[in-house]
Amino acid sequence: MISTRELNRATLARQLLLRRHAMPALEAVEHLVGLQAQAPFPPYFGLWSRLDGFTPDELARPLLEREAVRMVLMRGTVHLVTAADALTLRPLTQPLLDRYLNAAFGRSLQGVDADQLAKAGREALVERPLTAAELGAHLAERFPGAAPGDLALAARCLVPLVQVPPRAVWGKAGRTAYAPMEDWLERPPHPDPSPERLVLRYLAAFGPATVADAQAWSGLTGLREIVERLRPRLAVFRDEQGRELFDLPDAPRPGADVPAPVRLVAPFDNVLLGHADRTRIISDEHRKTVITINGQVLGTVLADGFVRGVWKREGPVVTIEPFAPLTPGQEEEARAEALALLAFAEPAKADRHEVRGIGS
Repeated sequence: MISTRELNRATLARQLLLRRHAMPALEAVEHLVGLQAQAPFPPYFGLWSRLDGFTPDELARPLLEREAVRMVLMRGTVHLVTAADALTLRPLTQPLLDRYLNAAFGRSLQGVDADQLAKAGREALVERPLTAAELGAHLAERFPGAAPGDLALAARCLVPLVQVPPRAVWGKAGRTAYAPMEDWLERPPHPDPSPERLVLRYLAAFGPATVADAQAWSGLTGLREIVERLRPRLAVFRDEQGRELFDLPDAPRPGADVPAPVRLVAPFDNVLLGHADRTRIISDEHRKTVITINGQVLGTVLADGFVRGVWKREGPVVTIEPFAPLTPGQEEEARAEALALLAFAEPAKADRHEVRGIGS
């Protein structure tokens, strides 16, 4: 038996949120099996909340040096991953992209041969990276009966494409432009990536977890068979609802009474998106506020390990909106975290740093 609070503490420990760690940024990205990255800069705040002394250059430099990339992976969403993980994870997630392609474009691209579209997409990107609009325009010349936007999205499903800098480089701006993964990284995809290893890595970063949790995180189906093959190597628990959860035997599982510091968690953070049942960290009621109907995931405030509010930054000002009053100690911690976040994000505006919404 494992309680919800014990699941909470285990998840926070795996997600590096029980304390800040002295760990290289790329090592943290690898441990977390990537960072959710629909928007360009939340991964910087995700690492700031987890790592001791993290600076933006620790993530910007690997992006510029092609040691890390942003691309569509788990759940069909953009993730920031190490180069090695891109080459391994992209082939594993192809089935979910195939399903999405058939569901979203089965009618609008009827008559367009997928192999020919993939070939045309690669050819269009030989000379230089292209934006989605540019790629769609090229493809529309080859497939004149289809909408350019649909063609570009379909090509992104069929061909492993990375988003190239300066997009998502701290302090820089740039349109989203795409290049073939193997060209950008100058290496081919992994020829035979292991789904078993993917499940084990998921448990290391998100466990203990059910099969449904692993499938919700990855977007893949059919993981029950893989987990059953791994069962002899795993620890097995039951949660308060009687569901079976799996874990690595030696993974950290702190007690329910282990203190959890206040944290300002980044928008789109993995910790909120890695399970089918997210009540280990956020109530169903609050989830409807944090994860909006248009797909945004707000920055959140963790207090005693659970989501107790949201935060946003506008220039040198952080506004915290608790769902219910925080204790005086929690308010003090939240204010300190907000000021530390501003020192990280807006060091040149230190004289204008302000925290609103609590203690006022």
